[in-house]
Amino acid sequence: MGITAPTVPAPRTAVLDDAHVGDIRGALGTIKSDDTASRRGLSAKLKTLLAIIGPGLIVMVGDNDAGAFGTYSQAGQNYGTSLLWTLLLLIPVLYVNQEMVLRLGAVTGVGHARLILERFGRFWGAFSVIDLFLLNALTIVTEFIGITLAVGYLGLPKVPSVLLAAVIVVAAASTGSFRRFERTAILLCAGSLLLIPIYFIVHPPAGQMAHDFVVPGMPHHSRLSDVMLLIIAIVGTTVAPWQLFFQQSYVIDKRITPRFMRYEKADLWLGIGIVVIGAAAMMGFCAAAFAGHAGSGGFTDAAGVADGLEKYAGRTAGVLFAVALLDASIIGASAVSLSTAYAIGDVMGLKHSLHRGIRGAKGFYAVFAGLILTAAVVVVIPGSPLGLLTEGVQTLAGVLLPSASVFLLLLCNDKSVLGPWVNGRATNIFTSVVVAVLVTLSVILTAAVVFPDITSGAILDIMGICGVAGILALGYAETRRRRKGWTLAGPVDRAGKENWRMPPLDELPEPIVSTGRKVGLTALRVYLLAAMILVIVRIAQLALGH
Repeated sequence: MGITAPTVPAPRTAVLDDAHVGDIRGALGTIKSDDTASRRGLSAKLKTLLAIIGPGLIVMVGDNDAGAFGTYSQAGQNYGTSLLWTLLLLIPVLYVNQEMVLRLGAVTGVGHARLILERFGRFWGAFSVIDLFLLNALTIVTEFIGITLAVGYLGLPKVPSVLLAAVIVVAAASTGSFRRFERTAILLCAGSLLLIPIYFIVHPPAGQMAHDFVVPGMPHHSRLSDVMLLIIAIVGTTVAPWQLFFQQSYVIDKRITPRFMRYEKADLWLGIGIVVIGAAAMMGFCAAAFAGHAGSGGFTDAAGVADGLEKYAGRTAGVLFAVALLDASIIGASAVSLSTAYAIGDVMGLKHSLHRGIRGAKGFYAVFAGLILTAAVVVVIPGSPLGLLTEGVQTLAGVLLPSASVFLLLLCNDKSVLGPWVNGRATNIFTSVVVAVLVTLSVILTAAVVFPDITSGAILDIMGICGVAGILALGYAETRRRRKGWTLAGPVDRAGKENWRMPPLDELPEPIVSTGRKVGLTALRVYLLAAMILVIVRIAQLALGH
């Protein structure tokens, strides 16, 4: 009799739902879980890329949602193409933020909210889920506001159209087939390309757009405070907290592992390219269509933009814009709802996968469907304070974004979590600068909510104070490092990283919390508490008509 070699058990991983392990069944292809062959030829690489495409594309196109349509259209209608350069600056920010979360997802197999809970404690874990839930719930309402504006322009009945859209969103995600959902999502992503024909119909000057895309400038004869708040809105609508939670969880649910990191980065670049093209097209054709007309500088909402496009560029342009808005709102509602359901499933230990049907993940689908249906009902109720809800979304997103970026940066430097996949020095420096800028913009936005008549001088003062505070913090950190004799971290050993996965959560060592980190997190907690109280007070004042 032959002797059978003992089977070596696979190392345990931290994956929380066993539906997150297995074959990659993407919309455009399949990769077997035991397929470890190298991709040498162009055909093999292309097939692999097609199977992987999805997470980066969906999260980026979902970012061009109803709120983004309003923000980019306002920039074009009110200020021409003078703010196009903001999109160029946001490209590296988008890539670095989303690359970090896709890395966390592929390497750890654990969602963003659960990692925050495990590495920073119950307070921050609960905070991350609660603030995400509240912000996302309000964001989904704005997506359905976008749907009402689109169907209103197209002449469709409001209530049946909104409820039908809600049913379609819930049904598309509830079939128990990840592949079926992703095919639907990618089909909707293709709908965002309707913005390109509008660009060619209106035909804005390409030379001026190219110049304004690469040469920063400010609109002439405009209040700096108004322009700054719009720039903050562009940043807030382009770099939203829900994106971090969605992509990390979606990468996990799609069963993408570190072996396919290069392909997932390519998927992310594809999504970034489409979102920037769409945003630039909106700014461009709105600038050209309204230039020299009464509507220039008088933005109202996306429906007003559709009406203006019809008036100045023809019915076809208006219809295409309305259909693209409808499409974007549906994608946004779906992605934002999923990010919430994933996060709650992570933290509460629920089954949370699109590979499961409703019976196999009741809590997950209950959260998803509940958010969608509640938002739809709120929008169709007569007298709902839709304008107030929209303002609340923009404000809360700006206030909460810095905290999401801070935890993302800390997690990506946690060697117990990412091992050889931790950030390099260049990524840390760039991301730290981004976080500093986001904190500054958040402070300005909070001040603008509390003091609606904030002056340009006050905004410049805030920027100066934040800059000085940042320099003092860096100086303190460097002085402390030298006094303690600490050395800067050397190069990270990346050997064998393709096969490295984070061990189970119960095997992770306790995180080392330095005095500097304690002080920083305490300061962040105080700022967020104060900012949210001020925002709530201001929204209450608006609601009461003061």
